[in-house]
Amino acid sequence: MMKKSLQARNNDLANTQRQLEILSNGIFADGELPTFAKKLKETNQFPLRPKKLEILQINLGYMCNQVCAHCHVDAGPDRKEIMTRETMEQCLEVIKKTGAHTLDLTGGAPEMNPNFRWFVEEASKAGIKDFIVRSNLTIIRANKKYHDLPDFFKKHNVHVVSSMPHWTRGKTDKQRGNGVFDKSIEALQMLNEVGYGMESSGLQLDLVYNPSGAFLPGDQMALEADFKKALKEDFNINFNSLFAITNLPISRFLDYLIASENYEDYMYALIEAYNPMAVENVMCTNTLSVSWDGFLYDCDFNQMLNLKVASKVKHISEYNEELLQNRNIIINQHCYGCTAGAGSSCQGTVA
Repeated sequence: MMKKSLQARNNDLANTQRQLEILSNGIFADGELPTFAKKLKETNQFPLRPKKLEILQINLGYMCNQVCAHCHVDAGPDRKEIMTRETMEQCLEVIKKTGAHTLDLTGGAPEMNPNFRWFVEEASKAGIKDFIVRSNLTIIRANKKYHDLPDFFKKHNVHVVSSMPHWTRGKTDKQRGNGVFDKSIEALQMLNEVGYGMESSGLQLDLVYNPSGAFLPGDQMALEADFKKALKEDFNINFNSLFAITNLPISRFLDYLIASENYEDYMYALIEAYNPMAVENVMCTNTLSVSWDGFLYDCDFNQMLNLKVASKVKHISEYNEELLQNRNIIINQHCYGCTAGAGSSCQGTVA
């Protein structure tokens, strides 16, 4: 299990340009496989354009208390990128006037940002319909100062979306580190105690599953049923929904694919599972991603590849929703991950 981020290890793939070179060369450069742009043209869906903005996703920083094997953010304790209060204030101005109905806070572990609670309190006043915080669960048990997070989330009616690779200890710890499963179970029980995931409480608790190897996720509904049965029987844990997310071939997962000699096979699998129906609802069409330093991206994955929006407006400080709507979405071969099978987004399947 890795202890440091790609960046801290000076890994070649910490350089986003190197990742993009890999995704653009080899089997794609020689025509063995079609580029994502070519595939879109075949189904008359190029260029990809945004629809009405529904979700504003804000990354509060890449710092995290975990170093997970497949993290596309390359997050970890050694990552010091943290959103400043000044950038948060710029985000708040946008939240107050945006047409988006969902605010989605992510990281790293967003709770580790020193201004996290202040930001949640201020943002909750804006009247956003669905206020999401993406939690890795273990942060709730990592330190006493985080133990009251379930109560804090409840106070502000935060929708908690939590990482949970599997309902078994072995598979979870293999992907996320020794002891992660037990701490995650404790955190879920704490969330249940204050009402999260419980019927009629109005407190939404969803789990996120992504495969531990070089394969696509199974059927989301079937996985949800398995998770609910196992967690209820073994730990008396309740939750609302499960989101099945495909691993995209970037950052640590790309590193894993190359090291395990699965890269080409995985890209073949993604393309064989390409679904034009999923293209219609990929998250970049209704979501805007804001990085820790305030720059704007079509999605969280483009943020990690440093592919900023194709617009005159590139930073939250100069936000203009009308101008941003009039842009083409930046694409590359990693986008196949969002259009395979039933599709994949931060909200699970899309088709």
